[in-house]
Amino acid sequence: MPVSPHDIARVLIEALPHMQRYDEEIVVVKYGGHAMGEEASAKNFARDIVLLEQTAINPVVVHGGGPQIGGMLKRLGIKSEFAAGLRVTDAATIEIVEMVLAGSINKQIVGFINEAGGKAVGLCGKDGNMVTAKKIGRTVVDPGSAIEQIVDLGFVGEPEKVDTSVLDQILGRDLIPVLAPIATATAGGTYNVNADTFAGAVAGALKAKRLLLLTDVPGVLDKSKSLIKDLSIDDARRLIADGTISGGMIPKVETCIYALEAGVEGVVILDGKVEHAVLLELLTDLGAGTLIHR
Repeated sequence: MPVSPHDIARVLIEALPHMQRYDEEIVVVKYGGHAMGEEASAKNFARDIVLLEQTAINPVVVHGGGPQIGGMLKRLGIKSEFAAGLRVTDAATIEIVEMVLAGSINKQIVGFINEAGGKAVGLCGKDGNMVTAKKIGRTVVDPGSAIEQIVDLGFVGEPEKVDTSVLDQILGRDLIPVLAPIATATAGGTYNVNADTFAGAVAGALKAKRLLLLTDVPGVLDKSKSLIKDLSIDDARRLIADGTISGGMIPKVETCIYALEAGVEGVVILDGKVEHAVLLELLTDLGAGTLIHR
């Protein structure tokens, strides 16, 4: 269906106040899961990110890659184990994780952004000691005995310190950083970090205007499965306590709360499978997903 020049002009006028709101501001976008999708979807995402940069917004992309890691481990005959929803990462696995995340996936996204006319720079948390992580463990309950057990997740960490020196040199210079969630261990070595957690830590350190978490669901849903468009931190904690927010959405919302308390103005959980979800959220009156704020 053809779009008239007048329709295009109206769209641009609607976007103007949103462009002004985010002028020269930092927006961190976590891109992963099924949101990464097929090549056509990835290229659409790349064009959206380039458009943001062209409107004087400073986007920072943080990507995951769980399915791709799983696929490579399977091809190499390395069995994956999970505990409390996280991949147990032994010495053999961390090499593959780093290769896939900081290598093939990172450079593919960089290539798509550059192909769309942007200037992307692929990095990981180890570059310039950007993200230093500490080892984490998880407690799981044995279903047979109901006894709690501490599980050693191997080379899995959570951010302990973020040094923005490298990003400070990149942002505002027509460059788009694309970050893989691989971090330096405090005592040396490498840690795999959950991409949501990594994005939250980076967004907090940068005092970003927005953190967008692209997921596989429309956002936070109420008990009738309807989208909740707006939540305060207190609202979010109450919904976790009463069970409305449950399962895998809990750590995502906890990441949002952490980022807000670290200085991010607003965090949005939205469905990354929706075409142009980032633009709908940032540059239209419609918005998308669930906005969580202080």
